[in-house]
Amino acid sequence: MQKYKTELKWGLIFMVTALVWMWLERLMGLHGRHIDKHAIYTNLFAIPAIFIYVLALLDKRKRDLDGKMSYKEGLITGLIITLIVAVLSPLTQWLTAVVVSPGYFPAIIDYSVSQGEMVREAAEKYFSLSSYIRMAFVGALGMGMVTSLVVAAFTRKQ
Repeated sequence: MQKYKTELKWGLIFMVTALVWMWLERLMGLHGRHIDKHAIYTNLFAIPAIFIYVLALLDKRKRDLDGKMSYKEGLITGLIITLIVAVLSPLTQWLTAVVVSPGYFPAIIDYSVSQGEMVREAAEKYFSLSSYIRMAFVGALGMGMVTSLVVAAFTRKQ
């Protein structure tokens, strides 16, 4: 476990950052009165997410690899962080839905139905904790892999 201490630290930092982001979205009204803008602004989370991966790989290079890191080492580090983030994503989603923003699902269901985007039954199925847990897990794996592939190229140093 000591071998993956850096990756675990950054996976946890990612989780906390995601929770803080959700809390900020709620404070800004994106889970309530401005829910119509949520789909646009939530995508901005990509900025801190990528930044965390950059910091994580630079930290790994500095602390664990004596200032040198190959593309492969960076990629493996990024993929381990991705796995940690994906494994933690159900907990992150649960905390978001139950603690941070318990009114989000009812609000987004009502909004989707009122806009004619979905019938209520479909909206309730799609905008549910179980659905979001699945989407978060798959999304964490997919986006984490892509981010790792790219960030590893920029953080390598021989």
